[in-house]
Amino acid sequence: MTLQTTLLYIFTMAGVTYLIRMLPITLCKQKLTNTFVRSFLYYIPYTVLGAMTFPAILYSTGSIYSAAAGLAAAIVLAMREKGLLTVALSSYAAAFITDILIR
Repeated sequence: MTLQTTLLYIFTMAGVTYLIRMLPITLCKQKLTNTFVRSFLYYIPYTVLGAMTFPAILYSTGSIYSAAAGLAAAIVLAMREKGLLTVALSSYAAAFITDILIR
């Protein structure tokens, strides 16, 4: 890959990133009053984060069973409103212990 091609790729990515951030600001100058659109835009970041994270959780270990054990531990502790560090360390421990027991 030449320097010109690399620079072209970098400037294209910068332009696309800038357009994605600039267009909503310029096109939507008034406040959104539609409750459906507002709630849709409110939940989009959580949905995208979940869609990107969930497959990575299931394939993060060598076994689907240890990954499922870690996921289950994380869900249970998160539903009980435990802290982020507690949830992360407990789900890691559950996946690790399950992986040891499987092997």
